[in-house]
Amino acid sequence: MQPDVSVPPGDAVALARALIACDSRNPAFAPDAPGEGAAAALLAATLRAWGFTVDLIEVAPGRPNVLARIGGGHGGRSLILNGHLDTVGVDGMTHPPFGAELGDGRLYGRGSCDMKAGVAAMCAAALRAAATGLGGEVIITAVIDEEWESAGTRALLELGVTAHAAIVTEPTRLAICPAHRGFAWADVLVHGRAAHGSRYELGIDAITHAGMLLAELDAHQRDVLPSRAHPLLGRASLHAGTITSVGSLSAYPSSCRVGIERRTLPGESGEDLIREIAAAGARVQALHPNFRAETTLGLVQQPNEVASDHPLVTTLAAAAATQHAPAPIEGLSCWTDAALLTAAGIPAICYGPGDIALAHAAEEYVPVDEITRATAVLSAFIIAWCGPKGVAWGS
Repeated sequence: MQPDVSVPPGDAVALARALIACDSRNPAFAPDAPGEGAAAALLAATLRAWGFTVDLIEVAPGRPNVLARIGGGHGGRSLILNGHLDTVGVDGMTHPPFGAELGDGRLYGRGSCDMKAGVAAMCAAALRAAATGLGGEVIITAVIDEEWESAGTRALLELGVTAHAAIVTEPTRLAICPAHRGFAWADVLVHGRAAHGSRYELGIDAITHAGMLLAELDAHQRDVLPSRAHPLLGRASLHAGTITSVGSLSAYPSSCRVGIERRTLPGESGEDLIREIAAAGARVQALHPNFRAETTLGLVQQPNEVASDHPLVTTLAAAAATQHAPAPIEGLSCWTDAALLTAAGIPAICYGPGDIALAHAAEEYVPVDEITRATAVLSAFIIAWCGPKGVAWGS
């Protein structure tokens, strides 16, 4: 059964409100989360009504990607517009998470900023641009699971979906972001020796040894990493995210587990984190020979970087200027699916309405005027990038 479609063609704000009203929490974050199915069905039906060719591609049970196409008069460059439909949980929110309420020039709701406003803007922009007659094709990819393991965008790339370039409409406050950090997770198991709390001569305190390791990593974070900087992204960073141990107050713990996250810059990888932890452990062991630890590399998401003078960046900046919405070039602190697209040979940058600082927050909103401006800028960009129908690219 198709959902009722009542979103006026090209109305980005109305589409954003309709998407926010759909509970699309990622099941990775809450046992009662429904996933993206309802939001994907609504978006697919809306885009079909607007004249797009649309496919729903199931990636996980009840969790499909939306793949929609428009334009393609031949001769122009193709473009992917990418955004995710999943959201994080809603615990602690200070307003109705799915109310899609308007007030004081803002649109409120879980996913309003991250990133249903961006999805709405890119869809409305594609429709408006296509109405002028495009030489190239615009491919809308509204995906699942970006908030967890990016299964949606990975699945599309495995299917061979490609284009000359891509824009991911994550919230950037309408700045053009050709680079963002990556991250690497590591699990460090620090070994001790279990003993009764009164038998100091027998026990080895795994928690204390973990603390010594963390002190060495903190020194590295404080003294070394500031020297590793990127012109748009600033310095690299490292922090401990979790620490757990099994035992009681009256016993020496046999082990302590620490979760470490390293935010990486272009040119860095997860192996850098492994080397840094090993070096910190060696410094601890030089002072405490009975220190032992094992490190396992977990999830790694690579950084993204597209040159600031790439045609994708310069064309978008020129389009923003034509709409009297100058767009500064900045780095983005968070990770996005743009990195996966760039790694697959599709240069990808981020540009969209909203402030990433409001993503996942107790109060999440996006300024309505940013949705409107993003739609206008993206439409102008698509027209310039894809070219007019019947005119060969570069002629």
